[in-house]
Amino acid sequence: MDTGSHLLFGATLAGLAMLQPEVAQEPALLHAVLAATLIGSHAPDFDTIARIGGYAAYIRLHRGMTHSLPAMLLWPLAISVPIAWGFGVWEHEPLVFAWTLAAVVFHVFLDWLNAYGVQCFRPFSQRWHHLDALPLFEPVLFGTHGAGLAVWLATGFNPGWMFLWIYLFTFMYIGGRLLHHRGVVRFVRKRLGLEGICHVVPSLHWFRWQFVLESSDAFYTGTVHGKELTIEDTYAKHTEGGMAVEATRAVDGVRAFLHFAQRVHVTCTERQDGYEVRWRDMRFWHNHELPFGVDVTLDRDFNVVSQTLGWRKKAWDPPYV
Repeated sequence: MDTGSHLLFGATLAGLAMLQPEVAQEPALLHAVLAATLIGSHAPDFDTIARIGGYAAYIRLHRGMTHSLPAMLLWPLAISVPIAWGFGVWEHEPLVFAWTLAAVVFHVFLDWLNAYGVQCFRPFSQRWHHLDALPLFEPVLFGTHGAGLAVWLATGFNPGWMFLWIYLFTFMYIGGRLLHHRGVVRFVRKRLGLEGICHVVPSLHWFRWQFVLESSDAFYTGTVHGKELTIEDTYAKHTEGGMAVEATRAVDGVRAFLHFAQRVHVTCTERQDGYEVRWRDMRFWHNHELPFGVDVTLDRDFNVVSQTLGWRKKAWDPPYV
């Protein structure tokens, strides 16, 4: 999810921790837990520092090892020990560790629900896992937790029970979205009558989704609004320009892209002075465009002239991944 949401959930986890009498009664411990959950709720995304090494490095590292099973234990340890010592609550270090662990695990869980995906089962699996149930920014959850935080700050009362109900609603809402997503996938398969892998990506609206279905010979993209399904585009999988396409496979940007992408579509356009090869991840189409991928320009001898990797859309434009 987005950074703001992760930090908000870190704050509300600290409010939930006030169900424990020692947290509610000791200000120093509450402050330690709050600091730990805020940092822990964002810690897995410290891998954004990889952007210094370029977008290819970022694609390889983001939501990888920092979101893995070992990291889910190492982050709480690295965060809770200095915080417990610094706030003078060392005797409560296991409690601080537990709430930091909750913040880190909840962060990874929310990222798993997004369409971008996460390598959360490393080192046992290098696959990208994504449940496609929530957009990058989920307005219902953000609004619910934001309202709860506002009440806590405005009144100053013990918010433990309030946040318990908010988190119960949160998991019920997530369960509803997962069931709804599964139903939409079945609906798309039935209406199209095609065999293949189907991805359904959520929007900010509960009843609006977009899909891509990969059959043996084509990709089909479209939208679902309630019970109305619309096919937007069909992309043939056969590609001309085999030598040009093969020449781009060794390019760093293409290798980084193929490390992450799952529904890959590649096209080659011949130009007067060479070729342009475009690699795209079909999962993230929008408005008849394919905004995520890598473009490689080659000369007539198949030498790489330039490459561009990344998103070709505004941050606030769909798809929200």
